[in-house]
Amino acid sequence: MLELTNFYINGKWVSPVQSNSLVVTSPADEAEVARISLGSSSDVDLAVEAARRAFNIFSQSTLDERIGLLQKLLEIYLERYEEMAQAISLEMGAPIEFSRSNQAACGSGHLRSAIDALKGYSFNQPMKSGHIYREPIGVCGLITPWNWPINQIACKVAPALATGCTVVLKASELAPLSSHLFAEMIDQAGYPAGVFNLVDGLGQEVGAAISSHSDIDMVSFTGSTQAGIAVSKAASETVKRICLELGGKSPNIILDHANFKKAVEGGVDSCFRNTGQSCNAPTRMLVPIARYEEAIEIAKNYASSLTVGSPKSSETDIGPLVSETHFERVQSYMDIALNEGARLVFGGPGKPKGFEKGNYTKPTLFADVSNDMRIVKEEVFGPVLCIQSFGSVDQVIEMANDSPFGLAAYISGAKDEIMPIAHQLRAGMIALNGDSQGFDCPFGGYKQSGNGREWGEFGFEDYLEIKTIAG
Repeated sequence: MLELTNFYINGKWVSPVQSNSLVVTSPADEAEVARISLGSSSDVDLAVEAARRAFNIFSQSTLDERIGLLQKLLEIYLERYEEMAQAISLEMGAPIEFSRSNQAACGSGHLRSAIDALKGYSFNQPMKSGHIYREPIGVCGLITPWNWPINQIACKVAPALATGCTVVLKASELAPLSSHLFAEMIDQAGYPAGVFNLVDGLGQEVGAAISSHSDIDMVSFTGSTQAGIAVSKAASETVKRICLELGGKSPNIILDHANFKKAVEGGVDSCFRNTGQSCNAPTRMLVPIARYEEAIEIAKNYASSLTVGSPKSSETDIGPLVSETHFERVQSYMDIALNEGARLVFGGPGKPKGFEKGNYTKPTLFADVSNDMRIVKEEVFGPVLCIQSFGSVDQVIEMANDSPFGLAAYISGAKDEIMPIAHQLRAGMIALNGDSQGFDCPFGGYKQSGNGREWGEFGFEDYLEIKTIAG
């Protein structure tokens, strides 16, 4: 079992102010894999103090210095890439091949994107009556989730460091292996003491202390909408900048002229990827009423071809859910769907046969659902897909937009018919015909899916203040 009980503060691994440990278990077999410390507001105070001192110097660093440090960090990340892939697979149950090809790839992808953006980014521009300067906002409190652990760490830390800010990071206590490994890489890259700080802990303690801290200038949070509201309330007293990346319930519109079988199968695959634990997963499939039963059959056949199994196996498509608590949450939504009258097409409540140990769940398809059902309205965050039918383009646009969320949307069909629909959807990211955006495009959504944008040069903006000098 790994002993990860120290925090990284002011360039050193230090003991917490008070001893309070938590054992981290594997979601696959319930084995104890690590022990971490749960920090307190006192630990946050020490980290913020270090970050504040470091900001006075690091904020004045040159562009070349920050590019050089990021390049060194990327070099180290690539050298230790397999370690990161294994850590993520162990801590949150991602199948190892998926962890290598997708999860760990996000870390290097965001570092490369930040380097490329920084090389061409303009931190000042002349205006008619003055000059605009973009300056680092200050000490940044970053609170990240467990579902894409290094993705959310890298897409927040990279722009913060690129723009000259300093950081206090609280990663999820459910997935601490990747954040500790990343802190080791930061240290190895030679970042000045205090520029990056890591404090483990619970959201209601360390997260709340970060959100409300008077010496933290901005908070970037990724997680549930409910938790994002709590962060906003805690941060409001100090009038700091708050950037939120929250939940989703993304529609996947498949039109009659799409490559229908490919689009349906791709939609199922995208929904179930990462065991459905993605905020932008296409969890609502909308198909023409004339092809409704055809879509259900295609989806069922494809779902039956997927392998639920150990994250260690290269044959596994779907691993376990992250925790027993989350497993019970996903199970409860299946029960709710059945009670509300949804038709179970595939999967359903209970664990797959042969998986009595671990947080494994059946990939599940529901049909005959409506927008007023909780299974359609609320974010399940598991491998659960709802299939609905529509009669017209106007109706499907109304159905797609009928959600408190607006993170992503997916459309398949002929180019001349999907573009007008894309412009009418109230979502921050639209994927056409199975395509996906790269790390240079902004990630974020409308409505209760959050505010601000991450990734690439667009991610810089949340970490910068704008100053006008006239005369």
